[in-house]
Amino acid sequence: MSLQEILEGCMENNSRDHRHLYEKYYGYSLKIVFRYIYRYDKATDVVNDGFVKVFSKLYQFHYEASQNLEMIFMGWLKTIMIHTAIDRLRKDSFLPEIGMSDEQIWITDKSQSADQSLLYKELINEIKKLPPGYRVVFNMYVIDGFTHQEIANQLKIAVGTSKSNLSKAKALLRSYIKTNELQVQVCNP
Repeated sequence: MSLQEILEGCMENNSRDHRHLYEKYYGYSLKIVFRYIYRYDKATDVVNDGFVKVFSKLYQFHYEASQNLEMIFMGWLKTIMIHTAIDRLRKDSFLPEIGMSDEQIWITDKSQSADQSLLYKELINEIKKLPPGYRVVFNMYVIDGFTHQEIANQLKIAVGTSKSNLSKAKALLRSYIKTNELQVQVCNP
């Protein structure tokens, strides 16, 4: 079944097509949300909330027949998941989360080599150490490609605060990486 057929079925409120879409893009959505909310139970709740928004706003999704439907849909889905995660963070007053990640989050991505997958996990683990405000701005700017103005609008902060948080996040990540490099050198003389 093609994505176009699934989307058409979802717009006709076909529960089978809802399930197909959900199952097909659940892992992708969870990876996106997990960059913002790294408690597995909360992240899965946000993904589910995001899919509720996807199904209710699907009529707003438009594309040209000549374009790559899956790429466009994944970009649209990514935006909804990011906004849903940020809404949850704002609702929780950006409180830091305590807990370790569940290994289920690392759903195999066939497009990544084993080294890329390992580096991704390590990067996410370092980003998780950032204070929540810095982490959100870093994710939005560096990983998801938002501008400082878009970040400021979404988080309801000043553009200067967004820039400052990004600068501080990068400095902290550099210090984390240097610390890890020193630990590796000590362990492997």
